[in-house]
Amino acid sequence: MADEKKRLIRVRTQKSANFSRDGEGKKKKLKKTWRRPRGLHNKQRLQKKAKGPLPTPGYGSPVAVRGMHPSGFRDILVFNPGDLDTLDPDQDAIRIGGSVGDRKRALIQEKAVSAGLKILNPKEIRRVVEEDAEDD
Repeated sequence: MADEKKRLIRVRTQKSANFSRDGEGKKKKLKKTWRRPRGLHNKQRLQKKAKGPLPTPGYGSPVAVRGMHPSGFRDILVFNPGDLDTLDPDQDAIRIGGSVGDRKRALIQEKAVSAGLKILNPKEIRRVVEEDAEDD
């Protein structure tokens, strides 16, 4: 099963298309984010080949690996140490929320390492470690 999962993740990364917004190269203020073409005479809506592909069901990733991190783990967003209790180290990897401060982040990282969980966005926290050393 692990080999099949790796193969599907590889297939997912190879199968990609660049869905560009209609007219994004013509106007500076238009961002590259996808917007569905809705105009009556729009060539991209009519699916003219030269105007680029539209997102269709065939571009989706395989269901078995949908939403998975490229490392093969499920990507779980964590905001406090209590969120780590129900996670499985063989299937789950954690990503610590951006709004989490250094003190709580240090607690989450310690608990995750002791539980054997992979941390996708580890951060070296010096201030909290130095304060704890001064208190002792």
